Amino acid sequence: MSSMKQAIDELRSFDIADLSDFDNIGVWPAPVKFVLTLLVIASCLSAGYFLHIKNLREQYVRQQSEESALRQTFEQKAFLAANLEQYRDQTVEMEAAFSNLLRQLPSETEVPGLVDDVTNTGLGSGLEFANIELSDEVTQEIYIELPIEIDVAGSYHDFATFVSGVAALPRIVTLHDFEIVRQDNVFLNMNITAKTYRYKEESQDLTNL
Repeated sequence: MSSMKQAIDELRSFDIADLSDFDNIGVWPAPVKFVLTLLVIASCLSAGYFLHIKNLREQYVRQQSEESALRQTFEQKAFLAANLEQYRDQTVEMEAAFSNLLRQLPSETEVPGLVDDVTNTGLGSGLEFANIELSDEVTQEIYIELPIEIDVAGSYHDFATFVSGVAALPRIVTLHDFEIVRQDNVFLNMNITAKTYRYKEESQDLTNL
C-alpha cells in the first residue's frame, strides 16, 4: 500500500512538461517509464511490420498469384499434351477439307469455262441473257474475287431454278446484289453479280511486293 501511495504521489507531483526533458528521465515516476516503454515497444513493432512484415506479405501474395498462373499454364499444357493425337487428327481433317475447297476454286484458265457453265445453267433454267461478262478482279488477303456481271430476263420460277443450278456447280460460285425489275405481268429483268474465287499463289504474292 505504501509503494502504491508513493507511486500515486509521484504521479501527482510529476509535471507533464518534464516529458520533453529526456535528461531527467531517470527521475521520472515508474508508471511514466512503464507507459513510455510500452509506447516505444509498440512503435518498434509497428515500424517492423510496415518496414519488413508488410513487404513479406506483399511478396507472399505476389508469389501466390504467380503460382496460380503457373498452375493454370501447366494444366493447359497438360490438357494439350493429353489431346495431342486428337488435335493432330483434326489438323489432318482440316487440311483435307481445305484442299477440297481449293479444288473447287477455278484456276485462271478455267474461268472462261466457268462463265460458260453459268450461261448454260441460266439458259437451261429458261432465262434470256442480255449480258454476261467478267469484271475486274478484286484482290483480298488470301484469295482473288472474280465478279461476273449478269443481266437476264425470266420468271420467278426461272430465277429460282437458276440459283439452285449455280449452287450445284462443281466450282464455288456465290450470288450477290440482286436487282429485280418487273418487265410485264410474266417476265422480270434481273441484274445480279456472281462471284467465284481463285486462291492467291505464293508466286503472285511475291510479285505484288
